[in-house]
Amino acid sequence: MCAEPLDERHGHVVNVETRALLCTCRGCSLLMPRGGGPGARYRGVPERYIYFPAFRLTPADWDEMQIPVRTAFFFRNSALDRFVAFYPSPAGATESLLPLGVWDRVLDANPEAARPQPDVEAYLVDRRPEGFVCHLVPIDACYELVGLVRLHWKGFDGGREAWVAIDGFFAKLRARSEGEAREDDRV
Repeated sequence: MCAEPLDERHGHVVNVETRALLCTCRGCSLLMPRGGGPGARYRGVPERYIYFPAFRLTPADWDEMQIPVRTAFFFRNSALDRFVAFYPSPAGATESLLPLGVWDRVLDANPEAARPQPDVEAYLVDRRPEGFVCHLVPIDACYELVGLVRLHWKGFDGGREAWVAIDGFFAKLRARSEGEAREDDRV
């Protein structure tokens, strides 16, 4: 945005109109609006990571949403004024075009969970054998996971290398997360 060279620890912004994620220098990313005022074209991606160990989501809810994979991310799209769902696939981020009325019900069942900032934060949900794991993460973390899937996926089931990378991603995510949301994190 300002032509400043980027280093490894650069920031990101989302172009709300095109839904594109853009790399920026730290200064430019910090100058972008975080909460997203009306008419803002770019929004800075925050660095908030929160784990919700008591997030209530049932296998019946997941089945009703008809998400065909074990992992999906949900964020509020400000242009549509509703939550949308994507999941990582070998072809990239795949949008679920199914109705998400059940997701509203899931959120109602989790009033203590911090709400993501529109367009720049998401709930990242992973269906594990022992139950669902939910994190609130910056949207760029979701696309990092998409990149890992694209990079490592082999064949129909992904292969061992892909699952090691995916499980490693979630282990790092859990280590980085703050724990349950604090009162001041709720939007």
